Amino acid sequence: MASTPSQASIRITRGRAEEAFESVAKETPELNHIPSSLFKHPIQISPYPSPIFEDLHTPNTSHVDAPTRPFPSFAPIKAEPLYTRTNLPSLLPSIRSPLKPTPPHNQPKPTFLTSAEPDVQKMVNGGRVRSWSCINFDRNIQDNVVRRFCEELAVMCRTSGMEFAPEPILPLMFARPDQVEGALTARHHDAMSIMHKELDLLIAILPDINGSLYGNLKRICETELGLVSQCCLAKHVCKLNKQYLANVALKINVKVGGRNTVLVDAISRRIPLVSDKPTIIFGADVTHPHPGENSRPSIAAVVASQDWPEITKYAWLVSAQARHQELIQDLFKIEQDPRRGSIPGGMIRELLLSFKRATGFKPERIIFYRDGVSEGQFYQVLLYELDAIRKACVSLESDYLPPVTFVVVQKRHHTRLFANNHNDQRSVDRSGNILPGTVVDSKICHPTEFDFYLCSHAGIQGTSRPSHYHVLWDENKFSADALQTLTNILCYTYARCTRSVSIVPPVYYAHLAAFRARFYMETETSDSGSMASAAAGQAAAASGSRSDRAPGSSAVRPLPALKDNIKQGMVYC
Repeated sequence: MASTPSQASIRITRGRAEEAFESVAKETPELNHIPSSLFKHPIQISPYPSPIFEDLHTPNTSHVDAPTRPFPSFAPIKAEPLYTRTNLPSLLPSIRSPLKPTPPHNQPKPTFLTSAEPDVQKMVNGGRVRSWSCINFDRNIQDNVVRRFCEELAVMCRTSGMEFAPEPILPLMFARPDQVEGALTARHHDAMSIMHKELDLLIAILPDINGSLYGNLKRICETELGLVSQCCLAKHVCKLNKQYLANVALKINVKVGGRNTVLVDAISRRIPLVSDKPTIIFGADVTHPHPGENSRPSIAAVVASQDWPEITKYAWLVSAQARHQELIQDLFKIEQDPRRGSIPGGMIRELLLSFKRATGFKPERIIFYRDGVSEGQFYQVLLYELDAIRKACVSLESDYLPPVTFVVVQKRHHTRLFANNHNDQRSVDRSGNILPGTVVDSKICHPTEFDFYLCSHAGIQGTSRPSHYHVLWDENKFSADALQTLTNILCYTYARCTRSVSIVPPVYYAHLAAFRARFYMETETSDSGSMASAAAGQAAAASGSRSDRAPGSSAVRPLPALKDNIKQGMVYC
């Protein structure tokens, strides 16, 4: 859409800032007095001499011709289109401007693989649960009701495409909520004595009001025993609602390593700037303690895709850092070992290695979605975290610098979008909101930078709130249409539901992972259920010294380490 500089239609990224500024300055004399050097933000990189990428060199085969895992013959189902170049008739004084989406602008439409059966939607790749057990923590539910619920859940999992054993390997067990640690340890020991390996799944029935039971159960299972668990409230166990069972089956499938949906565009390698070469997509978020929790640290979480080109599975890592510190301090770190000296590490480095082990390729492109950053912190977060990403790459191989695209996702804003004619059923959905896939990238966006509003979800109740995406750095040279299309279709791959969601799934997963990690900060729990929570977040000296800290950061008590099978699974769903 053609426009003058006063209409603010020129988008730039930090990589092209100087060139774009000079172009704008020629047409806008008012900007001539501003030096273009203000738009330069050099990134300092610390090279490491020895490659430590664990045989990271890509084999001599074409990425495009690399074989992919066979998928069943499923019928494609089309999802909502992406509407781009949305026209606002005028920039009204109120930001609640009417808009009317134009027809699709040659964008690939998200399609899904699903079951060929008309009445049953099956998962693309069903997970495998051969050994499972159930513990009931609610004394008000009879054993026969719990057994019936487990039977129906097993049937739903098998109907949805999973390989799910019809009978538990261990009989139903009842335990009091204040004996959660002893019950879980006993069940784990019984399974190990029978099978000599962990349970594939532990189902836990919790009271509707369970206090700290849920957090204690997740902490013990994921940091001490390595058990994949699925909690269900008692009120749902009694109802046996089919929709609830289907939703739980979706969560169980991704927790045990399956896939619920895969974009056909991913299988046919038609996703722009993703399908042509191995691409890893990161999502990152930081959650801060609530007011009054002065002893608790902030929690940073990073997830990364592990299955190129499908982009549906995400490994995760979490770390504790100084309170209200927005910069993710452990993206890259150096620990001192008395024998080996300086050892590079950090979440980015570990997730890059995990991607190589899972796919056989090293990432040749990085897309980093970041949540929870205010506009006043854009440059600070960009400079620190982009530098950490590059240091993590260089620590693997001295010349390993894949191009990075850094995108900030904002949800907390007051911008709302409405259709011009609410009576036109073609321009609104059933709730009266704008259609999912609507994009606004002009008029109400930044005059010079690369940002856009995307309403990727269908509204259910109330007014839909679009997400605001800011591209702070783009070495992959995405066009506006390409990045908007990629972001929109990723919103259809969220594992916990069969609809599109309002923010890109990697960010959604990072938020869930950070929230889950808050349970890991609890101190040891006795069988009486008492907790020394006052001392849970006291700062303690971390093991080893870390030379790559953000200014003003302080040592905090580290989170307990996750078990290996937990880190690779999407147990935060």
